[in-house]
Amino acid sequence: MSDQKVEKSEAEWKAQLTDEEYRILREKGTERPFSGEYNLHFADGVYSCRACGTPLFKSETKFDSGCGWPSFDDQISKDAISHHLDKSHGMIRTEICCGTCGGHLGHVFNDGPTATGLRYCVNSVSINFSETK
Repeated sequence: MSDQKVEKSEAEWKAQLTDEEYRILREKGTERPFSGEYNLHFADGVYSCRACGTPLFKSETKFDSGCGWPSFDDQISKDAISHHLDKSHGMIRTEICCGTCGGHLGHVFNDGPTATGLRYCVNSVSINFSETK
């Protein structure tokens, strides 16, 4: 990950992203469960931020949590993702955002089944996948 933060105006983000990408990444939306292209995707590679390309998760950290969204048990590096308190919708959760551009990815929960105990619950719309060759 670059040490440089990506900062753009909302007009620039709107021009770059599709309507659905903008709704999720910039307006903190979510996709319907079980609808995302990466929910049951298990190829070898790296998942990156769709808005800025920052690597976020390695495929070996992905697992099927049954929640309907792509789930990972660890981020690719300590600075890849930022964590924020989210008290919206009558819940207390930890929102996860791209550490480079601030794009909303989803939430992280302390109910993961692996040794990390974490479940990064991510919108497919907020990530891209690059296969390892």
